[in-house]
Amino acid sequence: MEALVQVDIGEEYLGVDPGELHGRIIARKEELADRLLLLSHHYQQEAVYQHADATGDSLKLARIAAENQDREYIVFCGVHFMAESADILTTDKQQVSLPDLRAGCPMADMASRPEVEWAWQELAQHIAVDRLVPVTYVNSSAAIKALVGEKGGSVCTSSNAEKVLQWALSQGERVFFFPDEHLGRNSAAAIGLAEEAVILWRRGQPLGGNTPEQVKRAKVILWDGYCTVHMQFQPEHVEAWRQRDPAVRIIVHPECRREVVSRADQYGSTEMIIRAVSESPPGSKWAVGTEINLVRRLQNRHPDKEVHSLSPFQCLCSTMYRIKPAYLLWVLDNLAAGRVVNRITVDPETAAAARRALDRMLSM
Repeated sequence: MEALVQVDIGEEYLGVDPGELHGRIIARKEELADRLLLLSHHYQQEAVYQHADATGDSLKLARIAAENQDREYIVFCGVHFMAESADILTTDKQQVSLPDLRAGCPMADMASRPEVEWAWQELAQHIAVDRLVPVTYVNSSAAIKALVGEKGGSVCTSSNAEKVLQWALSQGERVFFFPDEHLGRNSAAAIGLAEEAVILWRRGQPLGGNTPEQVKRAKVILWDGYCTVHMQFQPEHVEAWRQRDPAVRIIVHPECRREVVSRADQYGSTEMIIRAVSESPPGSKWAVGTEINLVRRLQNRHPDKEVHSLSPFQCLCSTMYRIKPAYLLWVLDNLAAGRVVNRITVDPETAAAARRALDRMLSM
């Protein structure tokens, strides 16, 4: 797919007062009306999030886009792979835009198709790769999803990774899981796999830094990708909260390292975290291990509860934060003028193969 470059939108937008930006975005949304569907991921800053027609995690939003076939313009306030998923699942008549093309996902970028294909060839020298089932986290590029679709594998999300992993093990002898090591490791532990049955494929090392014997014994091979936000949460943060207030419940995202997840009271997707806090009784106390914008939103929405970040530091998704109101307004102004800017497209061949991997997950 052709590389896209974000244009400089200039002081015409970047110099506008926040209050004026807010009003102009509202006006443009009213003008575009039912032609527009504005989607926002949970990690977006409030100044953008408040304008969304629908909010949620990445796959939920892509499915909402697909369900609204009458909406010509899909503006996805998220990161690049999310907009790709929306383009894969929507019709040819719908056009998906990402307000700032620099909004990528470091984790998704840690697994490229050439790298995974090279690893596959290395593994073929030691195991029967026709019995190796690939599973990719939805936080991956369309090219990776397509590779998985071609090889009979499936996409997974943070909420169904355990189920998809069990399915994959029922289909073959081993699973190659990417790009997130930690979601894979936590899911493997949850379904009862022994630690020695799970190995790590380290990028750039022969056979991923493993011996042929280790590869042959493995049931799950994990790619060494990770989320830069969730890696900031440490076991020491959990212990500090335990000592500070034994009544606090620790809830974390499964992209956190195993040492954090195993010490938490609960773990799950962004949607599960929101539900757990929302449904808890007044006076509940929570320390949440996920991105700070979601934590702040929970604090604001539930003043009858104590909601804190698990970490004493600001765990911000800096690439998601690139979607600012000025860029959102710029996209909407162009749409109102009949110009589609920052369009995200996946070529038909890649989209078809990626769709197979998504459909396998959805069929479960």
